[in-house]
Amino acid sequence: MFVTPALVLIGVFFVIPVISVFLLSFTDFDIYSIGDVASTRFIGLGNYRALVANPLFWTALRNTTYYVAVGGPLSVAVSLAAAVLINARLTRWKPFFRSAYFAPWVTTLVAVALVWRYVYHPQYGPLNAFLGVLGIGPIDWLGSPRWAMPAIILVSVWKNFGYNMLVFLAGLQLIPDDLYEAAELDGAGAWHRFRHVTVPMLGPTFLFVGVVTMIAAVQIFSEPYVMTQGGPLKSTLTLVLFMYEQGFRWWRLGFAAAIAVVLFLLTLLGTLLQLRLRRERAA
Repeated sequence: MFVTPALVLIGVFFVIPVISVFLLSFTDFDIYSIGDVASTRFIGLGNYRALVANPLFWTALRNTTYYVAVGGPLSVAVSLAAAVLINARLTRWKPFFRSAYFAPWVTTLVAVALVWRYVYHPQYGPLNAFLGVLGIGPIDWLGSPRWAMPAIILVSVWKNFGYNMLVFLAGLQLIPDDLYEAAELDGAGAWHRFRHVTVPMLGPTFLFVGVVTMIAAVQIFSEPYVMTQGGPLKSTLTLVLFMYEQGFRWWRLGFAAAIAVVLFLLTLLGTLLQLRLRRERAA
């Protein structure tokens, strides 16, 4: 009786929309169907066949895979490094650095995008000015198909690593000090203590952070939408951005629903893979 309100909210705002998207993916629902639902036709796997035949889908899938493969591990590594540094040193300054590192996570993306677009400016940006001191020519970070996605990955890692850092910091504080003292008495250095004590004890935390980071990476949308609009030459077009364009720019809502179903299956596959690897590693 107490959980009924929560179950109703979950059903209305989660279960029903998910089922609706799955059903819409088998129809040609578009802007005309909004005015007359009776005009919607059941087309079976037509949207999925059109999706597989669409070259933009494979471009978006390749870009999303690139972002997940590079940005995900990099974000986890930066988060872990920041958590270890805050937990080990700067005892008096821990609250300050914890807040400073977490600040980008709660900062509005539009403000972040404006600042980073200035940083990436090919003529006046401080990043190219620094590279010029090193003798490296100016790079058109957001205007080059080669550098646009790495530039977005850098922005995403900087903005999002603070959340995972707090999760890692909580996991580090649960590790008993006795384990570190025993390892130090056995002659283990800092690297060996980190490798044989910290990393194994953070196993459940790694699983949670890995799954959450992977899900967020697969659903990357805001950064390329605000900074590049999927360009240049579709080099930053992601699956969610492709789905948004098809659904809310061209109003091909049935086709966009098919993209959402594929995105869900990819996310589920990645989550199950991480869970299986975790179980095998534990065994």
